[in-house]
Amino acid sequence: MTTMTQQKQIYKRGDIVLMLFPHSDLRTAKTRPALVIQADNLQTGLPQKIVAMITSQMLRAQHKSRVIVQLSTLEGQQSGLLTDSVVMTDNLATVAETEIDRIIGTLPMGNIDAALRHTLGL
Repeated sequence: MTTMTQQKQIYKRGDIVLMLFPHSDLRTAKTRPALVIQADNLQTGLPQKIVAMITSQMLRAQHKSRVIVQLSTLEGQQSGLLTDSVVMTDNLATVAETEIDRIIGTLPMGNIDAALRHTLGL
């Protein structure tokens, strides 16, 4: 008899994940990409991550809290995204790791950090 053990996925800051992202009413959700923004060494003991929503609605890009990801750039090609997108650091969620399907790519955090500072007033 063999037992299969599922290895726990480690999600790191800068990972773009495909996940069930909650709508603001907290009653519904949509599968979409999101960016892990939580510090890698936070060690809360809770199996959850803080993520920022990613949308393909480019009209939402015109704000200091939002970062454009263009597929024509190296960053965009490494993101795993299928279309030009906007990381919305003003739309954050704390989600159980079990709601994360998989990692699809990565993003450097420089522009994201600047947007987060604007969003959080830091």
